[in-house]
Amino acid sequence: MEKHEEIFKHYGIQIPDIMLPKKNTAMGKWAVIACDQYTSQPEYWASAAKLTAGYPSTLNLIFPECYLDDGDEDERIELINSTMLDYINQGVLADPEKGFILLKRDTPKTKNRWGLMTALDLEHYDFSKNSQSLIRATEGTILERIPPRVRIRENARLELPHIMVLIDDAEKSIIEPLAELKDSLEKVYDFDLMMDSGHLTGYRVNSKEILSNLAAALENLGSSDKLKKHYNSENAFLFAMGDGNHSLATAKTIWENYKKEHADEPGLMSHPSRWALVELVNIYSEGIEFEAIHRAIFETNPEHFFESLSKDNQFIIKTTKTLDEMINEVNNAGDKQICGYSCDSEYGLIEALKPTSSIIAGTIQNFIDNYLDKYEGTVDYIHGVDITDNIGRKPGNIGIFLPSISKDTFFQTVIDDGAFPRKTFSMGEAFEKRFYVESRLIK
Repeated sequence: MEKHEEIFKHYGIQIPDIMLPKKNTAMGKWAVIACDQYTSQPEYWASAAKLTAGYPSTLNLIFPECYLDDGDEDERIELINSTMLDYINQGVLADPEKGFILLKRDTPKTKNRWGLMTALDLEHYDFSKNSQSLIRATEGTILERIPPRVRIRENARLELPHIMVLIDDAEKSIIEPLAELKDSLEKVYDFDLMMDSGHLTGYRVNSKEILSNLAAALENLGSSDKLKKHYNSENAFLFAMGDGNHSLATAKTIWENYKKEHADEPGLMSHPSRWALVELVNIYSEGIEFEAIHRAIFETNPEHFFESLSKDNQFIIKTTKTLDEMINEVNNAGDKQICGYSCDSEYGLIEALKPTSSIIAGTIQNFIDNYLDKYEGTVDYIHGVDITDNIGRKPGNIGIFLPSISKDTFFQTVIDDGAFPRKTFSMGEAFEKRFYVESRLIK
């Protein structure tokens, strides 16, 4: 094993064998957005299906979550798995090549989000509460969301990731130096993404010199002594989940199950399901903006919901004139726990007087969960202020707007307080999410 590979292994990284579509593939139709986006907007996915009809596309290899309750799960999964085999056997996908992929994502909102496709070692990941692992969950994991995803992945031949993992690299020592070398790297794709989602360019990183320099930079950033000193904590960690928390938890679950079922087999610890393909991103990238994940409550009684909020002086409610005024107050609440709402034609603020969590996202989520356990309605998690507003103003619905999270305190908060409440933050709005391009054999 090369020295740089030993360093990568120590820090939970494997240089992956990545499969890309063969040359001359219509990449704008091949790449589709993460399956957990637009879950309350099936019209988005219908448009994607229309755009990709008759073309090789990752849309045929994923299960958009807006369809999870349609009752055809088994048929969809079987078709996904058979299509994966078809794409492999028919040469839609080129042979795997060993190396990282450096990628640049521009969106209509942000530019220059550089990422590095790599494989993370699931032996270094633990998504349980109070985890001490090198790779750390940053939001509470909803355990009931894992079994459906396991059924999708467990017999899949290919892994297609929408997972994004963060590093806290204020000195920009890991990914940014690679970006400076882009003109000397092999460009493997360069295309516009569908439905006005921006542009994506990828470069292969596989030269020994560059890999050695990358390993040295990683060792400098991730040494246990440096981490402990930087965060003033024995509980420091290197990799934080950004997007795809439940997808990585699913990969971990499958790997743990595989280990139990094949405990006596030689070569067990080299099985490809031990690793998960992810995009590594510096939290300080200029192309990353943390956005709140908002809530939309459907088919409920808004009047009763707000009466329940005010009961026992748990929350106080104040109306505002406009959406912009409400969002401004939510994002500048200081030490107060405040979220916003839209309902019919009204906007307003909800302030927690008796918080049940360290942040408003947890407090309001606890209330919503308790309320929906007793009364009619469902909740979904929405990316984007305008989308939440449009949903919230429909009859019988309520939109709940949450504040964004600070980059500067993100890692330290997870170290000091543990994972954020579930669905607290998002890296950008829905159209800025990761698109599926790369794949890796996992069986």
